[in-house]
Amino acid sequence: MNAEPAGSSMISAARKAPYLDRVEEHDLAVRWRDDRDQEALHRITMAHMRLVISMAGKFRYFGLPMSDLVQEGHVGLLEAAARFEPERDVRFSTYATWWIRASMQDHILRNWSIVRGGTSSAQKALFFNLRRLRARLAQGSEPLKGAAVYQEIADAIGVSVADVALMDSRLSAPDSSLNAPVADGGESTSERMDFLVSEDPTPDEVVSASIDDERRTMWLNRALGVLNDRELRIIRERRLRDEGATLESLGTKLGISKERVRQIENRALAKLRSALLKSNPELGSSPA
Repeated sequence: MNAEPAGSSMISAARKAPYLDRVEEHDLAVRWRDDRDQEALHRITMAHMRLVISMAGKFRYFGLPMSDLVQEGHVGLLEAAARFEPERDVRFSTYATWWIRASMQDHILRNWSIVRGGTSSAQKALFFNLRRLRARLAQGSEPLKGAAVYQEIADAIGVSVADVALMDSRLSAPDSSLNAPVADGGESTSERMDFLVSEDPTPDEVVSASIDDERRTMWLNRALGVLNDRELRIIRERRLRDEGATLESLGTKLGISKERVRQIENRALAKLRSALLKSNPELGSSPA
């Protein structure tokens, strides 16, 4: 005989667990908080698993397995038990409801779609309430349609109409794989990915550009050998840095006028050009 799934086993046990009155609930919560009594924790959580199952049923229309929702709700229930303060005049079920719902909603947001959505509190509210609000507006004495529905929902939740329209389209259409065929049937093997155009360079272009850059760097380093120390310093400061030095600042450093710096720079550039053309004659025929 096959073992009973964990989620189904948990549901069966929850249906048999006895209810707790206020006094017993308080006593068990104190025992768990002060003594870490595992039996007390087990009795509290099992007595409230009916609440978890009931809440899981409210999220079943998102298409996720009921057993998964129940297990996620159980995680929220354990979190509530860890944070519950028995001295407060609040029943555990009231306190645990928020944690159970939050755990289930987080699970749905992580698994409902491969596209992450509902990152803000307003977006989460829109995700979980859109269908309910739309159904309520459609059943009124004067049913709203089209843009009017989006506007009413946007006002109720506090988001833009564009957000409502985008979420509605996401909830109405399933995820599509890029590896899915473009058309059903037929002999075509084309996938959606085949029609995506990338603006990035191809691998061949990347390799070619890398080789060209290395070759130009080697040519330049050889050509720099024809410059004297002053010319080399000016070229490096003015031309080979991300933020080139000004003529005036270089003149101050070298103790000469900025006009003299300009003259030395022009002379050095001419020497570099001559050296490059001498070692690489083909550069002279390249387009400017």
